[in-house]
Amino acid sequence: MDIRRLDLNLLLLLDRLYDSRSLTAAAYALGIRQPLASSRLAELRRYFGDELFVRTGRGMRPTPFTERIITPLREAMAIIEGKVIRKPGYDAANSDREFTLTTSDIGALVFLPPLLDVLAQVAPRITLRCLSLPQNQVHAALERGMIDLAIGYFPDVRGPNIGCAPLFEHPFSCIVRDSNQIVGTSLDLNAFLAAEHLVVDQEGSSQAIVERRVADLGLARRVRLHVPNFLSVPHLISRTDMISVVPSSLGVAYARIYPLRVLPPPFPIPAIPLGFFWHRRTEGDPEVGWLREFVRSELTGRDPTAIMTET
Repeated sequence: MDIRRLDLNLLLLLDRLYDSRSLTAAAYALGIRQPLASSRLAELRRYFGDELFVRTGRGMRPTPFTERIITPLREAMAIIEGKVIRKPGYDAANSDREFTLTTSDIGALVFLPPLLDVLAQVAPRITLRCLSLPQNQVHAALERGMIDLAIGYFPDVRGPNIGCAPLFEHPFSCIVRDSNQIVGTSLDLNAFLAAEHLVVDQEGSSQAIVERRVADLGLARRVRLHVPNFLSVPHLISRTDMISVVPSSLGVAYARIYPLRVLPPPFPIPAIPLGFFWHRRTEGDPEVGWLREFVRSELTGRDPTAIMTET
């Protein structure tokens, strides 16, 4: 084997694939499309002369050769990252750096409070600037260096120059006013279909997940009102008998202020896959690297809905 033919990106794929046992999940973690991940896996197989992973009914199982090399491979990668690539550390505790993020209005509600709480303790002089960008401008903003991170639901932000990492999957809820004449203390499918609906038509928003699910199930409902964002939703729902399907954290927050009830949808809806995204150009920047690890440690797997319900 000629090490000069070995691309480090191929080893990153092997590492992610070993953990996830899924080519789709490994591609998502690396911010690349599955066809590219598949071609890189084929290149790895040719280089090592081994299948590396075989498909089973429970995902991709590593071969004995992969099991043998994974530990020394990771040790080598850790040395490269820690002693070759990594620049001097970043003193966040004494930094007055301003970081620029983009997220949705829902993202500001879900992500910013826990981040600010911890920042006040570990990096009190750091400033966060949160930009509101249309979905179709987020990729370009990362490319141009306008933003350091995008946090939330960005299904179209992908590419070889974009890194991404999953945070958690967030459910949907239905909201109705307390005095709704159609919906009682629970919501069944008949009541859901009999009611009039408020739908948020925001490009690239998680509402698209709901609309695809409704279409897939062939459900016929009466949409009374379309609005461009979530800002007016609680006020309108609290004054009518309409129903709206919203991300659960938003429903819980609305119900703290308006006379609303938050109810489970009467049919399963896929959760919203939330993550954060960065441009790979910044991977050599210790300051942005610190921000990425801060977001990863504080938000990964920590859907705030349960905490919001308890407080």
